[in-house]
Amino acid sequence: MKTASRRTKRVARRVAQKPVQRRWWQQLAMPLAAVLAVALAGCMSPQNAAFQAAAEAQQQLAEQTALPAKGTLDTQATYLKLVGQMQTNELWFASLAHIDALEQRWGVTPESNLLRADALRHTDMADESARFYQRLTGTPLEASGLHGLGLLAGGRAQFADAVRLLEQARRLRPADATLLGDLGYALLRNGDDAQARLRLMQALQLKPDSLQTQLNLALYFEARNDPAQATALMEANRIPEPMRLAVRNAALQLRGLSPVASLPTSATRGSPKAAADVATRPLTLKASGWSGLPRASAGEPSAQAVASAPSPFAKEPTP
Repeated sequence: MKTASRRTKRVARRVAQKPVQRRWWQQLAMPLAAVLAVALAGCMSPQNAAFQAAAEAQQQLAEQTALPAKGTLDTQATYLKLVGQMQTNELWFASLAHIDALEQRWGVTPESNLLRADALRHTDMADESARFYQRLTGTPLEASGLHGLGLLAGGRAQFADAVRLLEQARRLRPADATLLGDLGYALLRNGDDAQARLRLMQALQLKPDSLQTQLNLALYFEARNDPAQATALMEANRIPEPMRLAVRNAALQLRGLSPVASLPTSATRGSPKAAADVATRPLTLKASGWSGLPRASAGEPSAQAVASAPSPFAKEPTP
C-alpha cells in the first residue's frame, strides 16, 4: 500500500508540473522569435531595408493576430479594435484581410466601411476608397467619409475640392483637431492664408502634441516668409532636421522657388535614410494621412518624443 501511495504521489506531481512546462515554453516562444528577428536584421545590408521592414511588419502582424487563439475576438467591438490597431501600425494590406473576416462574421457596418476606405486609400486604391467613403453618407460616420474624400482630393493636388469637402466635414465635427489640421493645410495650399492660420491654430490649441499640426503651422510661417516663428516652433518641439528641411522646401515650392537640394553634413550624421529621402525626391508637405514626411531614423527623436515636447504655441503667436 505504501509503494502504491508513493507511486500515486509521483504521478500526481508529474501531472501538476506539465501545465507549468507548457506555459514556460509558450512564454519563451515570443522572446525567441524577437531575438531571431533582431539577429536577422543585423545581417541585412542597406539594400535589403525593404525586406527588414517587411519582417518587422510580419512580426507585428503575428503579435496582433495571436489574439484570436486566445479567444478574445468574441465580440464585434473587439475585432474592430484589433483592425484599428493594425492600421495604426500601418499594416494596411493585412487589415483588409481582417475586415473581410470581420464582415463575414458580423456583416457590413459603417465602421467596417470606414476601416476599408482608409485601408484602400493607404494602399493606392483611390477609386475604391472613394466608393466606401461615399457609403458613409447619411450614417453617424458621414463626417469621416467627407474627411476621407477630402484627403483623396488633396492627394490629387485638387486643393479647392479638398477645402470644400473638409469644410463640410468640419461643420459636422467642428472640434476635431486632426480634421482642422488637414483643413488648414488644404487652405494654405489653396492660397487662403488667413483661414489656414485660423484652422491650424485651432488644431494646435485643441491638440498641442500633434506633430503633423506643428509641421503644418511651421509651413504656414515659412510660406508667409516668417522663418523666425517657424524655427522657434520647430526648435521648441525638437523637430528632426530632415523634417525641418522638408518644411522649408515645401514653403519654397509654395512661393514658386527652387527647393534646397540636400541636408547639411551635420544633419545627415546618424540619419542617412531620412537624409536620402529628403535629398533625392521632390517633397510636398503632406497633411496627416497624405503619405507623410520622412520618418525619424536612428539618432533622431521618435514621433512620440517630439509630440510630447512642450510647445510655447499653446497661445496664438503674434503674426
